[in-house]
Amino acid sequence: MEKKKRILVVDDNDSVRQLLQKMLESLGYEIETASDGFEALSKLVFDIDLILLDILMPGMDGFKVVQSVRKQEEYKDIPIIMVTGLTSREDRVRAVEVGANDFISKPVDMTELKVRTTSLLKMKMAQDDLKRNQRELEMIVQRRTLSLRESMQDVVKAQRQLQNAHMETIHRLVVAAEFKDIGTASHIKRMSRFSAMLATLINLSPGEVEMILYASPLHDIGKIGTPEEILLKPGKLNKPEWNLIQQHPVMGSQILTDSSSTLLQTGEIIAISHHEKWDGTGYPFGLKKEMIPLSGRICAIADVFDALTSVRPYKKAYSNKKALRIMEKGSGNHFDPQLLALFTENMKEVEDIQQKYLTAA
Repeated sequence: MEKKKRILVVDDNDSVRQLLQKMLESLGYEIETASDGFEALSKLVFDIDLILLDILMPGMDGFKVVQSVRKQEEYKDIPIIMVTGLTSREDRVRAVEVGANDFISKPVDMTELKVRTTSLLKMKMAQDDLKRNQRELEMIVQRRTLSLRESMQDVVKAQRQLQNAHMETIHRLVVAAEFKDIGTASHIKRMSRFSAMLATLINLSPGEVEMILYASPLHDIGKIGTPEEILLKPGKLNKPEWNLIQQHPVMGSQILTDSSSTLLQTGEIIAISHHEKWDGTGYPFGLKKEMIPLSGRICAIADVFDALTSVRPYKKAYSNKKALRIMEKGSGNHFDPQLLALFTENMKEVEDIQQKYLTAA
């Protein structure tokens, strides 16, 4: 059963209030009454559907009551009919300006009262339905947004787990190569940070810097196919041994080839190119200058510097100054001169990396 509409009748005249109450009750409405504006505002809490409001009242006239109602968010849409004996155009304009919806002149005609209240109550019902539908829609959107957010969190979590598994696989692949070459655990940590430092200094994007950081440890992955007696030989390599060691870039490229992973694709480029030289005398292809991929040129500097400043089976560790003197002789021959100059100019950062990664973690 539909709830009866509740109308608030506001008039300081008792007889007018009682008359309007009887007329409205005969139309099937529930009635609340108020003798002044203050009482009227206090009764808005009773789920009022429409206000029938006198204009000329002591203390707070009808205009001020309308203004007060319209300022309150929860009541601002209640339709208001002004019941008045005022007929001037100015009074009616003012009533509209403060927010009144309609007028009924005194004495009140029953038919006019029915028509005007029915019309405004239908409007109020439509507004209430719209608000209710809007609230329901907002709740649906809120629930779906929450569900979507939870689903997105699950997707992000799965992607992170996949990325972590991907990185762990690469790390274990590098570790496998380390077993063949004693002392390279700290080496790959340092040289990868040196490489990322250089990539940052030449203003590569954060994504490109991160790619070089994580792909550069794969530079010597091909050594997994090089015999240990050659890798760990304390003396100078003979011609056949040197030819064999020169194959590790190709082996590394073959290990990493045809991957759908951007990281492994970058690793493949670094593996095949990090022993190329600026003047074209490097291996395996004898590439020259900018023909050598940028990532390979970066890693060449990082790799050689750390090799020179580290203990190897065939040499002791050189000081940074001596290592730089050796490398500067290769500027424009072995190394990209601009990259080497940047590396040399930022030795404070290089030394910070060396201190942080003195030994394998």
